[in-house]
Amino acid sequence: MDGRPLHVGPQPEPLYLRPRLEPRLSSLIAAHGTLHSLVDALGSPVHLVVPDQIAENLERFRSVYRSHHLSGQIFYAHKANRSSALLRRLAATDAGVDVASLGELQHALGAGFDAGRITATGPKNPEFLWLAARAGVTVSVDAAAELDQLATLVRKHALAPVRVLLRLSGFETSGVKVLSRRSRFGTPVRELELLLGAVERHADAVDPAGVAFHLDTTSVAEKATALEGCLAALELCRSRGLRPRAVDVGGGFGVSYLAEREQWEAYTSGLTAAVLGRRPPLTWGGHGYGLRDEAGTLRGTLGLYPAHRPVAGAAYLDELLAQPAASLGGRPLAALLLEHLYDLHTEPGRALLDQCGLSLARVLEVRGQEAGGPLLVRLAAKADDIALEDHGVLMDPVVLPRGGAGPGEGPVAVHLFGSLCLESDLITRRTVFLPRRPEPGDLLAFANTAGYAMDFHATRAQHQPAARKVAAWQDGDAWRWCLDDQFWPITPSRGAQ
Repeated sequence: MDGRPLHVGPQPEPLYLRPRLEPRLSSLIAAHGTLHSLVDALGSPVHLVVPDQIAENLERFRSVYRSHHLSGQIFYAHKANRSSALLRRLAATDAGVDVASLGELQHALGAGFDAGRITATGPKNPEFLWLAARAGVTVSVDAAAELDQLATLVRKHALAPVRVLLRLSGFETSGVKVLSRRSRFGTPVRELELLLGAVERHADAVDPAGVAFHLDTTSVAEKATALEGCLAALELCRSRGLRPRAVDVGGGFGVSYLAEREQWEAYTSGLTAAVLGRRPPLTWGGHGYGLRDEAGTLRGTLGLYPAHRPVAGAAYLDELLAQPAASLGGRPLAALLLEHLYDLHTEPGRALLDQCGLSLARVLEVRGQEAGGPLLVRLAAKADDIALEDHGVLMDPVVLPRGGAGPGEGPVAVHLFGSLCLESDLITRRTVFLPRRPEPGDLLAFANTAGYAMDFHATRAQHQPAARKVAAWQDGDAWRWCLDDQFWPITPSRGAQ
């Protein structure tokens, strides 16, 4: 495609995707003067994180544990955001942290987490394994070869035995067959006997604390299948004389990004119609987000995150724990965990970061393209700075007028472009509908970007800077801020040094 819109004519009917805003983030977005001052001082784009919100989200997860009378740890999946402020705020709670690299482990230790509150997951190099073993954190091992490597390090450096979780994959249930999807992480459960053999060979070097799984899915049924399989695996461990104590169900609890289900359904229906040529295009260059038209038939799979979810976050965990275990008498999974006194470990990333931040970008240029067509809006940001679409998330930004400007004419359709000299630098591929026309100097506030969208894909391409990051907190009716790496839980909460 040459990047030109495929339709010339009247603007299509607005299809809004209004972000869901809880009170704290809504209050921050309403602080127009503060936000404009921030961008004036630090440049565009700027990321804001809200440390107090992550503590509130943690409590929501803890309430689910209490309702099921379960013990265990909630490990924040550090990979979702590299913020020091968020990590340090969690260090002041009873939460743990899941680290997936040597740098993340060093960051967690430096933020105030002790070894008992850290679990090491993900692909591991020898340096990562050595520091994990030396510090005494729990290691989630994916295969017998990784277990061999860890045991060798323990013996060579005379370290204490390391707590390990055996990460498994490839679960299935009896009866109505539900397979958990294939994962590159973990040992297939059918090979558990071989993995346990390796554990027994290394009894002097490792302490098998439990089992784990990681599934990249939003399906409750698939996760319930995996948890049921883990309970059976724990019984096999016990039959061999081992004493596992925990099961780690990973993350993937989800976020509901949009305020209204009806808007999400209207947009996806409109996108389907546009791909089939039954309405004007809704995207730049006719991009279909995985859908395509083949001779009037819709093909492909919609590659978008379900932006409105009726059950997400802590409520998703609650629903998972209520699922019946068909092969274990049909009893709820939570009841089985409690009956065997197993600890439940979780690793929420996106869900703990729900409503924990926003990204600001200044409008540089607004120009027309053709009569009646969408406006072209260029922002002082790169697509990598606000990477919502890299994770399939569609959501409208909020226009923050410069100097309290009037509402302007609206609604208006726009294409949002970044500042790189690349045709592909699109902040969003879709046509965005705004309630007013943005003007140069206005800010666009992209809500709820703390989970993966801030720095997971950030670059310094073409010598353009990466976004600065600040931590913000409420001081009565006002908002205060500091640079992200200057925030500590003892930072004066009312702005007085």
